[in-house]
Amino acid sequence: QVQLVESGGGLVQAGGSLRLSCAASGRAFSRYVMGWFRQAPGMDRDFVAVIRWSGGSTYYADSVKGRFTISRDNAKNTVYLQMNSLKPEDTALYYCAARGDPIFYTTPVEYQYWGQGTQVTVSS
Repeated sequence: QVQLVESGGGLVQAGGSLRLSCAASGRAFSRYVMGWFRQAPGMDRDFVAVIRWSGGSTYYADSVKGRFTISRDNAKNTVYLQMNSLKPEDTALYYCAARGDPIFYTTPVEYQYWGQGTQVTVSS
């Protein structure tokens, strides 16, 4: 059974940085893509970034491009989201997700596995 455990959220001032981690376990992920999504209260769950586990190619939402970086550590089976120049509108519950094939998707319904989420709050 795939398990995804996020960590690294917290409270930060606007302009600050945070690094989220997603520890993955339960199977080999070489053919997977791993995504980050976020959901603010009363809003839909939105795509943030995705990485192909094999090869490391990435894709970002326009709203975070140039500020956020997704990466993975194969040895630790962990995916990261480095978030710089944070804005109050980045405040949300951030989720890690996994899809069992190497195709990029930006819609939550395409991902089979989800973590429990980690809260990011950016104060102005």
